[in-house]
Amino acid sequence: MTVQHLQNCLKCSVLSISLLFLQTVRGQNDYNGVESAVGQYAMTVSPEVVVLVHKDGKTVYQHEGQNLKIKTEAPIASCSKWLTAALVMIMVDEGRLSLDDKVSKYIPLLENYSKGFITIRQCLSHTTGIEADLPGLASFMERRRFSTLQEEVDHIIRTKAIETNAGTAFRYSGTGLNIAGRVLEIISKKSFDRLISEKLLRPLGMKNTSFTPEAGAINPSGGARSSATDYMNFLDMILNKGMFNGRRILSEASVAEMQKAQFPGLPVTWTPAVAQGYDYGLGEWIQEKGSDGRTTVVSSPGLFGTWPWADLGRGYTAIVFEKGVLKEQNRTYYLRIKEAIDAVMK
Repeated sequence: MTVQHLQNCLKCSVLSISLLFLQTVRGQNDYNGVESAVGQYAMTVSPEVVVLVHKDGKTVYQHEGQNLKIKTEAPIASCSKWLTAALVMIMVDEGRLSLDDKVSKYIPLLENYSKGFITIRQCLSHTTGIEADLPGLASFMERRRFSTLQEEVDHIIRTKAIETNAGTAFRYSGTGLNIAGRVLEIISKKSFDRLISEKLLRPLGMKNTSFTPEAGAINPSGGARSSATDYMNFLDMILNKGMFNGRRILSEASVAEMQKAQFPGLPVTWTPAVAQGYDYGLGEWIQEKGSDGRTTVVSSPGLFGTWPWADLGRGYTAIVFEKGVLKEQNRTYYLRIKEAIDAVMK
């Protein structure tokens, strides 16, 4: 190698290292707005918060609290609904049930209490018309008196009133998802927590996620524990239209059906303040739509402060993972974080 050739190589190496350094600095600066929004959340809502952002399946932004880390397990409340709906759709993909099956096909007891017309689809979209469970933390306390999901669902069937005809009004609650979860137990002859582990959690590498309760009955609508890293695997699968690490988890058609507004325009009996104005798909909120009416952002905020979402339009996933209690004003800070992330991703 000549001296001139060696000098040219050294110059190229220096230039490459300089460009790499500048690229890294640029990447860090791009997230200054996100860091500011997360900082506001930490000061105003809770200092113990995790924020993760994935692009192309890789972490592009990460924030941890002092005691709450990306792999810390915590209850995720209604974020569980998205997982449960996905499990139902896996069973649909396998041909073991249909969304428009009447639930009474699997639980004949419904026929005896004027509830035989309710469908699986209505269970996943909060349009069963059945009187809702108690609001907020009260529902968790009530559920502790049941030892099995069967016991709870039988209680719902026998004692809960029909407030509206099925499919005629939207009333957010855990009732429908828990009925659907019981149907899955009957079809599979397995407990719900075992079935979802086999069909969804293990294939997604969600090792720190479980529906197995510490006390009381299994709760498909709000009883999961998970971590930010685990839930991001699920979100990445949703963003990739049912694929995860080269493996098909859900059919593309099932993912699309989950993201479709199921009963738009229905009167709303009750909806959480943080989700007011959003349509509902199957187990997930339709948080944003494009000018053509197509779903662009789906999410599933939970009572204990965790808010996961997949931005289909901008091609990223994110989660704000917390262990507090969701309050109406939290929505402002969640959306500020999302707007800051959107600004980077556009």
